[in-house]
Amino acid sequence: MAKQKIVVKVTMNNEKKIRKALKIAVSLSGVESASFVGSDKTQIAVTGEHVDSVELATLLRKGVGYTELLSVGPVEEKKPAAAKETNPTVAPLDFTVNPYQYYYGSYGMPYYAY
Repeated sequence: MAKQKIVVKVTMNNEKKIRKALKIAVSLSGVESASFVGSDKTQIAVTGEHVDSVELATLLRKGVGYTELLSVGPVEEKKPAAAKETNPTVAPLDFTVNPYQYYYGSYGMPYYAY
């Protein structure tokens, strides 16, 4: 089964119900993403595989309030128009170490306890 996109209109009055609606939407198995759509942000778009739209609407009705199932359909896959394959040339890095350069950072003045 391919990915599907479900759009649900939910009546949300305050910030608490908005958070609760998103939490319910992403808690379903198979959901990959959930986001707000529409100008007034009362619609939630849920994308994923094997997502049960009836279960989503039922849980939102129980948890938040009035819920209307607007659309269920496949996700439109965006195909790149002209995928240019460029192979940038990478210059090889040359790490040479001077064997006569020593670092004695841990040695310093001797510590004498009196």
